[in-house]
Amino acid sequence: MSTAKRPAALVYAVAVTAYVAAVFHRSSLGVTGVDAAERFHINAAALAMFSVAQLAVYAAMQVPVGVLLDRFGSRRLLLAGGVLMVAGQLCFAVATDVRLAVVARVLVGLGDAMTFISVLRIVAFWFPGRRNPLLVQLTGTIGQFGAVLGAVPLVALLHRAGWTPAFLTAAALGATVLLLVLAAVRDTPHAAHPTAVAAELATVRRQLADAWAQPGTRLGLWAHFVTQFSGSVFALLWGYPFLVQGQGFSPTAAASLLTLMTVVTLVCGPVIAHVCARHPFHRSVVVFAITAATAAAWAVVLAWPGRAPHWLLVALVVVLAVNGPGSMIGFDYARTFNPVHRIGTPPGSSTSAGSSPRSC
Repeated sequence: MSTAKRPAALVYAVAVTAYVAAVFHRSSLGVTGVDAAERFHINAAALAMFSVAQLAVYAAMQVPVGVLLDRFGSRRLLLAGGVLMVAGQLCFAVATDVRLAVVARVLVGLGDAMTFISVLRIVAFWFPGRRNPLLVQLTGTIGQFGAVLGAVPLVALLHRAGWTPAFLTAAALGATVLLLVLAAVRDTPHAAHPTAVAAELATVRRQLADAWAQPGTRLGLWAHFVTQFSGSVFALLWGYPFLVQGQGFSPTAAASLLTLMTVVTLVCGPVIAHVCARHPFHRSVVVFAITAATAAAWAVVLAWPGRAPHWLLVALVVVLAVNGPGSMIGFDYARTFNPVHRIGTPPGSSTSAGSSPRSC
């Protein structure tokens, strides 16, 4: 099938599948934290090194990946990211010491950093600009199916087959998605893709400065950071141990509650996208509402004497589930402030590509 005749829906579907796989790899540690502590004979503080290393690399790579995306295009970065994540899961499957396990999570973080931003670039080139807000929100929402795969199925496989078979299966899943990307994804609907020429370091610095100078880039950064922080930390780092060891949930119940978090995210994502598309001048109200609800929910849980009741923890998880869709508003902010030629660099500062009407 030629690039010109390739359906945009097919390219998008495969690219989103790559993002689902990335979320699966990203979240695979969060639901196996208790088993990881036993396997590596470490305490909770040492276990946190795995997630911190993974997330720190993910964050540090955002701007470099944005530059690489402009240079090499989405397809190459999706492939490179997929290879890194598969390698990371293979290392994690056979690791018996902390050092190799940390290296494995760093590889996963590197590959993960290349994925979402690459899918946003595909959305920008394959679909009209008016559909960008909905598709960006839809991408983030569909990606949460990866968290579902990383919760109940992975935990069940881990407890039934053991550590190494479970993570080898995760690596095999990632390799299968890599083949799909290789076969179906192209950067643009046209034969020639507009990748940038190699830029001088001074040019890269100027492009970054230009992107940062746009108020929407900074607004998008902080909206993205504030809204997603609590939910991401809960889902990826210590939510599962908090529920099991701190609140007395069984492993199955804790995994089910994290799955509920994903389901609520799937429901809320399209709703928030519709609200932002219909009322672009009220996006800040949505951001403030989500942030205030998150702070209030945590305040009640932490102030509760002893273990919190299950209904309150369910309410907390439901509120945290809205954090992910809320963070997608940051990309829409920056998209409306930046011109299309800065399609890779601004996403590294929490933006996506599009037109530049100043609607905030």
